[in-house]
Amino acid sequence: MDRTPPEILRQTLSYRSRKFDFEVNQLRLPNQVEGEWACIRHPGGALAVPVLPDGRLVLVRQYRFAAEGWLLEFPAGTVEDHEDPAATIAREIEEETGYRAGTWQHLGDFFLAPGYSDEVIYAYLATDLEKLEHPPAGDEDEDIEVLALTPEELIAAIRDGEPVDAKTVTAFWLYQQLNSAEL
Repeated sequence: MDRTPPEILRQTLSYRSRKFDFEVNQLRLPNQVEGEWACIRHPGGALAVPVLPDGRLVLVRQYRFAAEGWLLEFPAGTVEDHEDPAATIAREIEEETGYRAGTWQHLGDFFLAPGYSDEVIYAYLATDLEKLEHPPAGDEDEDIEVLALTPEELIAAIRDGEPVDAKTVTAFWLYQQLNSAEL
């Protein structure tokens, strides 16, 4: 299999927003087939799987416009320009949940939807949580409910049809794999 990257014949920025860009590319594949591919260019996101001392997971339920409903998610945020993803999630966990993690462990990185976006999620395990007396103010455009669920309760919620996003499911799987490896 030829792994030569396609040749970019033309690249057009179609839209620039606060969080991402949308571009359309005319490409020539190594097999000489030409076509048009559209892509969302995103700076990436950082996510935490926060675990309380009793083993419960800290999640947020927030309204997501594109999904037209409330989703159960691990706290996460967009990586800012020239920001380390670890700094992103340290800030986001405090703003979204009111907790600060004393210990961090990198769980892995994964693409969210590589068919149309280059967004990478940087996932971390956050432990040794302390509840902040005065948490920093969150983003004014977020409406968030903070929950603490056991892993079994999270699985039951998903099975019962609670809407959950893909990054939460993937990070939960990574967390479960880490726990099984440590047993």
